[in-house]
Amino acid sequence: MIRTLIALPLAAGLAACATVPQASREPVTVRIVGLNDFHGNIEPIKRPIVIEDGQGGKQEVYAGGAASFATAVAQLRSQDPFNMAIGAGDLISASPLASSLFLDEPTVGVMNRVHLDFTSVGNHEFDRGWKELKRLRNGGCEKFTLREPCAVEPAYKGTDYPILAANVRTPDGTTLFPGYGIKRFGSGRNAVAVGVIGLTLKGTAQIVSPGGIEGLTFEDEAESINALVPKVIAEGADAVVVAIHQGLVPEPGDSYTGCGAMAGDLRDILARLDPRIDLVISGHTHKAYVCDFSRVDPSRHFTVTSAGYGGTLLTDIALKIDPRLGDVTAVAARNVPVQSAGEGRPANAGFANFAPDPAIAEYVGMYTAAAAEVSNRPVGRISASALKKKPESSLGNLVADAQLASTRDAGAQVAFMNPGGVRTDLVARQGGVVTFGDIYAVQPFGNTLVTMTYTGAQVLQILEEQFANMNDWNILAVSDGFTMTLDPSKPAGQRVVAAALDGKPIDPTAKYRVTLNNFIAAGGDGFVTFKEGADPQVGPLDLDSMEEYLRGKDMVQVPPVGRVTLIGG
Repeated sequence: MIRTLIALPLAAGLAACATVPQASREPVTVRIVGLNDFHGNIEPIKRPIVIEDGQGGKQEVYAGGAASFATAVAQLRSQDPFNMAIGAGDLISASPLASSLFLDEPTVGVMNRVHLDFTSVGNHEFDRGWKELKRLRNGGCEKFTLREPCAVEPAYKGTDYPILAANVRTPDGTTLFPGYGIKRFGSGRNAVAVGVIGLTLKGTAQIVSPGGIEGLTFEDEAESINALVPKVIAEGADAVVVAIHQGLVPEPGDSYTGCGAMAGDLRDILARLDPRIDLVISGHTHKAYVCDFSRVDPSRHFTVTSAGYGGTLLTDIALKIDPRLGDVTAVAARNVPVQSAGEGRPANAGFANFAPDPAIAEYVGMYTAAAAEVSNRPVGRISASALKKKPESSLGNLVADAQLASTRDAGAQVAFMNPGGVRTDLVARQGGVVTFGDIYAVQPFGNTLVTMTYTGAQVLQILEEQFANMNDWNILAVSDGFTMTLDPSKPAGQRVVAAALDGKPIDPTAKYRVTLNNFIAAGGDGFVTFKEGADPQVGPLDLDSMEEYLRGKDMVQVPPVGRVTLIGG
């Protein structure tokens, strides 16, 4: 079979279409709405998203929010009577306050109301531990975290949709959740079935707190998928869809209808997949793309999609299935911005605007009202907005400074902060005021600070581990007084050109007291040497550290960048 790529106009969507010459006289279309990395964004994203057309053009669109998201899902599904919605993980956690404060129960409520059919598990689903994830799936109010479950809805019932985890094994060899599911449509000669295999990235164990996944193993993605394809087909699936929480990283400015440079950890997985797969819905990288993979590998005729981040995009997918052949004859896909203009958010006329669903708006309002008293409490003032940027950000520096200040009594000399733990900008309100909700959005995980002793040699090795994944550098934010010069173009082991504390080069034989959060202290984000620290002293929660730091001064000066120098990259 040969598939060809057809790009649709930008105003119509961000699209790709794969076709096969032979088609049935009576094809059946199954409409699929793809989503990923919702991260509990039940309210609209504050800033517009940027849409690139691949020709140097850019447009801005205010998007997201559960109420408009629900309208968009319903409209896309309504194009065909046979339809389904599929998620590719990280629908919960690393969430804004209105969802996270309530253990993401409102996000589950939204997904139930839009009738999500399946979702794969992602790494962030494990942030609060697998027992809490099981509760979120099955319902009930058993407490597994510091926060109280069922705080707003006393009879929390769980998800109406299956969570799929084909590569997550428990000690007895079974998967934590089913590995696949099948949805059937129609009857008689036009009956068709779509099989969905769902899983997370194998590297989940390296990027979540080890305590939350104790006893679980995360198996190879391609092997896990390929083992289930024959079973899904044997049970009558005419189409095979993979929902995987792993992704690609297209080149900046690349067309949303293309495959870009095909960087990212998903690339090698795709090259190993069973050619009988028809569609791969992906996530994790927070990038948006629609890629006809046959352009890269002619032996594999599947389309690969991702809908960005936070419910700001949805992927509109049409599977054409020939019931007589029991096979897919065409796949068309486009990314659609979930424009949610209004209330001071200007509309972009080039894209459809999705009016908020009243029932969903009321449901979300119940949770935002419950969170408002906590969220709106002022905690301090900052001299300017502190922004989350790479490779170094003023916000990361501010967080590191706060963590160092709150652990000085533990002997801390320097604090390191992982960039993935800083989730959004800290925007100064009138007079520089920031609220609890503002700082919660920056650090929603509830991590605990710990101060440990490392040799200078260990510190230098930790800095090398910032490049453990060359597709996704983890450049640490560092506290005031620490500087480092890095050259990622050099061979492994030589990428730390210089590192100094208070102007003195790090001495491999000396000892240093270092503050970090419990996530990276346990080896998260690939920082395995952090686990070798000695003499640990547990400190406050990261959020309490920031609040204390802000309250300690009338106005906190946001630190400038310049602690990190990146060369040769």
